[in-house]
Amino acid sequence: MCDKDSLDDMIDHLGRSDALSRRRFGALSAGLGLVAMLPRAANAAEVIERDVEIKTSAGTADAYFVHPAKGSYPAVIVWVDIFGLRPAFRQMARRLAESGYAVLVPNPFYRLKRAPTSEPGANLQDEATRNMLMGMSRSLTPETQVSDTQAFIGWLDGQAAVDRKRKMGTTGYCMGGPITMRAAAAFPDRIGAGASFHGGGLATDKPDSPHLLVPQMKAQYLIAIAANDDERDPNAKTLLKEAFAKAALPAEIEVYAGTKHGWCPPDGAVYDEAQAEKAWARMMALFGKALA
Repeated sequence: MCDKDSLDDMIDHLGRSDALSRRRFGALSAGLGLVAMLPRAANAAEVIERDVEIKTSAGTADAYFVHPAKGSYPAVIVWVDIFGLRPAFRQMARRLAESGYAVLVPNPFYRLKRAPTSEPGANLQDEATRNMLMGMSRSLTPETQVSDTQAFIGWLDGQAAVDRKRKMGTTGYCMGGPITMRAAAAFPDRIGAGASFHGGGLATDKPDSPHLLVPQMKAQYLIAIAANDDERDPNAKTLLKEAFAKAALPAEIEVYAGTKHGWCPPDGAVYDEAQAEKAWARMMALFGKALA
């Protein structure tokens, strides 16, 4: 989970009451909220998508699974932000699958509620919404994140669409960023690439800070930092760079100019299309290299 400062930052910068630009946003369907229309992958593969249920040590997790219709491919686990599994993340997962990956997007809050876990257009500026979402976020611990990852890896490795001979990738947005690092440290022989987008609490002064886990990893990394997150905590990127360098692990750690916390999901009020596309391209380059 994010630390308190990171959660406060989400309140400041992930509010969804701002006016949305018609130029960048389009309705996917009635009642689903507004989601930017992402470009399709070049030579996009035909994909199969379905909702699935996965047994874990704590119960049954609901999730979305999408993969190319033919063949087996590297698996990728996508960890959502505080607003949960929703159409925007299904859209991003489908786009990734069209590029040749078997993609699982779990509902991290399955212990409390099946997806969707927030209403379309949910706004952290609303006190009741904020209290509900932050309460769900705080229900996650490093231990539950690792045990859930173990279940998801085991499930993926049982799917015909997954190439078990190739390493897995994992991506995370906001609160999902730290989860990718805990997953990569707990399962270093299975996870070969990780990507964090405006991840909260990646490097803190706490004894369970994710950056302290880097020596246990074998994964190559992309860490895309929001500009206003860097303004609030400029030392975080330095701690991350030092940790990866000391472990001799390749890591691309960059502050994305002009971005606000939450700029990557295409349904957010602070969505930055140009910078989100840049981050996506860097992720694809990482996966092409580390999961080959």
